[in-house]
Amino acid sequence: MSDWQKTLRDESISTLEQLHGYVAERFGTDVAEREIDVQALGPAFDNFQMRITRESLSQIREVGDANWNQFIPSVQELEVVDGVIDSLDEDGDSPVPNITHRYPDRALFLVSPVCASYCRFCTRRRKVGDPEKISLKEYESAFQYLAAHTEIRDVILSGGDPMMLSDQRLEYIFQRLRAIPHIEIIRLGSRITSHLPERVTPEFCEMVQKYHPIFMNTHFNHPDELTPAAVASLDRLSKAGISLGCQTVLLKGVNDDPRVMMKLMHELLKARVRPYYIYMADQVAGGEHFRTTVQKGLEIIQALRGWTSGLAVPQFVIDSPGGGGKVPLLPEYVEEINDEEVVFRNYEGKRFTYKQPKQPIPVTVPGIAAQQGVVPIEVGKAAKKKRAARRRKSANG
Repeated sequence: MSDWQKTLRDESISTLEQLHGYVAERFGTDVAEREIDVQALGPAFDNFQMRITRESLSQIREVGDANWNQFIPSVQELEVVDGVIDSLDEDGDSPVPNITHRYPDRALFLVSPVCASYCRFCTRRRKVGDPEKISLKEYESAFQYLAAHTEIRDVILSGGDPMMLSDQRLEYIFQRLRAIPHIEIIRLGSRITSHLPERVTPEFCEMVQKYHPIFMNTHFNHPDELTPAAVASLDRLSKAGISLGCQTVLLKGVNDDPRVMMKLMHELLKARVRPYYIYMADQVAGGEHFRTTVQKGLEIIQALRGWTSGLAVPQFVIDSPGGGGKVPLLPEYVEEINDEEVVFRNYEGKRFTYKQPKQPIPVTVPGIAAQQGVVPIEVGKAAKKKRAARRRKSANG
């Protein structure tokens, strides 16, 4: 067993009884009795298991703060109003086990059923944590599908968290994918840098360099997650040549504040991570209490765009319920657009006008051109004769 696997096993909290004891020791018995009602939280735990790593626990500063809300089970998870089990209809676009093929040139490949810590807003909570639903035995049909579909050039490894696999299993997946000529890009969707940064070992960093280009979309939702250990793991990945991006989920009680989101984006850039997406929280059953309004997301983007570097402004998207894919959303900057001009506001609310280019005049025959008040451009011998006559006239004074 590797050191990171031992740390995960020995120093994570995975039962409500352990959680109650931890909260009692850190915040007091009265807080534990009030916040961690083992009996009341039992059904929420049964619906979606819990694991919280030492690193994730260290990011909690007080009861009810951003990182507490992300990882501590709540009875609100049982209040299902308009959430659905498979909110993005991933299963509807799954031609073989572990593959979702929704977009023309890329596919999602679920390679791991587990995560280091389980986010309570997880879109894939219907599957994550269950090895029967994301099976490690279903790789072969996935590889065959990817090999047969030559339009697929980009494969995203997800789960669960692919970085929960051993280096040996990850290298096997990389080798199989690199043996498929039309696959150009391999991406890892992982939250390991926030939850278990020691997983980014020197051995992994050495191995992964053989299979570039490799990209990793990390997942940070709050600036407090960028601990020294997390930043150090990002540095190791970057030095190994992995291109780093971040997918952030807009969550009530976590980051639904323009100041918090701007600080997060700045901290990511300092760690050489490019902000990629801010997602609206999906309409997943059990995670509805995390959802904000779309207007809140637009407010945050408006507070970023122009007020900070463009590098720090990710796309704000809704992953369409029912499987329609990601749709970008922007604040309303354009006020009017017509054939002559575009009227728009800048980030400060000031109004500007951009003149549209003049439309080219279609080539017409002389008679029609005269009717339209356009002087025709003459071609051929007639034009040459007229130019010669003008030159003679000019020479004669």
